[in-house]
Amino acid sequence: MTDWYYTDARNTRHGPVTLPALLQLRRDGIVHDATLLWREGLADWQPLRELAPELAADGAAPGVMPSANSWALEPVPPPTEEAPHPVQDPGWRAVAAAGGVQSADAAGRAAGAGAGSPYAPPASNVARRSTAVLGRDVVLAGFWKRVAAYLIDSVIVGLAGMALAAFALSFAGVAGLGRGEWMNALVTNLISIALSASYYAWFHASHSMATPGKMAVGIKVVRLDGERISLARAIGRYFATILSGMIFGIGFLMAGFTERKQALHDMVCDTLVVDRWAFTAHPELQRRELGTVAVVVLAIGGVLLGLALLGILAAVGLAVLS
Repeated sequence: MTDWYYTDARNTRHGPVTLPALLQLRRDGIVHDATLLWREGLADWQPLRELAPELAADGAAPGVMPSANSWALEPVPPPTEEAPHPVQDPGWRAVAAAGGVQSADAAGRAAGAGAGSPYAPPASNVARRSTAVLGRDVVLAGFWKRVAAYLIDSVIVGLAGMALAAFALSFAGVAGLGRGEWMNALVTNLISIALSASYYAWFHASHSMATPGKMAVGIKVVRLDGERISLARAIGRYFATILSGMIFGIGFLMAGFTERKQALHDMVCDTLVVDRWAFTAHPELQRRELGTVAVVVLAIGGVLLGLALLGILAAVGLAVLS
């Protein structure tokens, strides 16, 4: 059986997946007509719409590739005079995209509650990510993936914090509140805590269940049963990270050797950090390897850390020599 690869909205490659799995992704709305596909033997990536004949020839059932919302109206002849008690008919029937007429029951299910009216909006197959799918394989996020995500988030929060702190300090000076060292330290610390708590709590409690850094790496934060965490739990999880850092960072290092790869703040708040496809209908899309984004971020972070250590050693050496 041919293995297929596809790209998402961020042009990230996924796969390999089998043809039935690819068709299921199409029905769930994850893969659409403009999605780029590739298999061994193709010279380049091609959109799904151009490969539809080949996919149908490989075993796709008729009517699978067209959109689920493709409808047509077929006129229904009026009842004949011989029918003394004609059955009430709305005067239309749903016609499948492949050309076949659906049964009345199928048309009713497809049109939803408004099946009795030709003006009822068509039903759509909307993928809902808020419901956890249990009983499947779950790939836990490793320590280094979490480090890479944290580095990305730290840059975002740091830049935003510096901009807000500069604005707040300027406002405080204009208002005559003073610009002493204690004021600068107080304003900076308050902004840092408020911004960080809002950033991590809001993103972790959102539908994506991940901060921008975690999204880039491909991981998310969930409850132990795979469900999305509440905003209150997300806020508590952020302040629990302070506890992880207070014991010389050992609370963070626990994610590298605990059974479920949980840090101390995860254990306190009953959360897990998993692959973004965990607890979904497509666990086969999970990745155990670091991934390109994580590798690049860790490499850049390692280089910057090495340069910082060299700078410290150089400063110490100059101080000793002088």
